[in-house]
Amino acid sequence: MPIYDYRCECGSRFERLARRADSLAPDCPRCGARTAKVPSAAAVVGRADPGLSGERMPQTWRGTHRGDRDYLTKLRRDWERRQRLEERHPELAGDTRPVLAHEGRFHDKPLRAGDPIPEPPAHGHGHGGAAGSAGTSGTGSE
Repeated sequence: MPIYDYRCECGSRFERLARRADSLAPDCPRCGARTAKVPSAAAVVGRADPGLSGERMPQTWRGTHRGDRDYLTKLRRDWERRQRLEERHPELAGDTRPVLAHEGRFHDKPLRAGDPIPEPPAHGHGHGGAAGSAGTSGTGSE
């Protein structure tokens, strides 16, 4: 039985064995919604590689090996190949919203345009709020 790749609108991707190519797409294991079959990378010789998605491309100077010319040339070729693939198969594009922040607390989950801005984590150092004004009386005298 062949293995087929599926994608849901919630962003979940998964593989399933199917008895026939025309069988119905399974429901999403994460949210239960309908899914769509996505093109699979077929390997003729070796390994097929669609290249890095925009989300996985280096985002910092350090990520480009400090601007190494050969590495940047390879990245540009890979990115152009990936863009051509996404033009033919838009379902592979993933989240194309611009990234607004990707460092610090957004390292693991970048903040994208349209996302709600989360509250900063409480760190208990007495900054802000009533805790920051504990030593002032408001009279100006000592």
